[in-house]
Amino acid sequence: MGKEESCTYIVHDNYYKELSHLSLEDRSKQNFDHPSALDTDLLIEHVKDLKERKGVQIPTYDFATHMRKDVEELKEPRNIILIEGILIFSEPRLVELMDCKVFVDTDSDVRLSRRLVRDTSERGRTVEQVIDQYHSTVRPMHNQFVEPSKNVADIIVPHGSNPIALSMIVSYLKMIVEKK
Repeated sequence: MGKEESCTYIVHDNYYKELSHLSLEDRSKQNFDHPSALDTDLLIEHVKDLKERKGVQIPTYDFATHMRKDVEELKEPRNIILIEGILIFSEPRLVELMDCKVFVDTDSDVRLSRRLVRDTSERGRTVEQVIDQYHSTVRPMHNQFVEPSKNVADIIVPHGSNPIALSMIVSYLKMIVEKK
């Protein structure tokens, strides 16, 4: 089985709640960095289905308009289910479904600079909007939910990138695939 056939990759950001009933101005004022902004119940349902070897249709999200797209993406069950997201460890019911929990610890300056580049180039935001959002919701929610959630991690990867940690994680995943 090749790499692509071994892993189902899911991004928690695709599970932002549907806000089409609000105006664009009201949608842009939402706190997207609080766990309640995400439909984690649906993600949990999808992970359970994938573990039962059932395919799922996951939502896709448009960050420029703060709305779910009409298109869903089919995800097939694989031996490894990789879930990415900064708030995935804040929900105990989701954590219970995980066999290995990896927290990538990145310096706040690096996180802010990455956000500035991404949001201005991909999401149509101004530098001022990104900085305002960072100070009003991103940083406080990180301190309240993300930082403490690393306590449930099995592995903490320091400095955002660490070749030795990555090698160990890849070896562990290969072992899982070989067992199955």
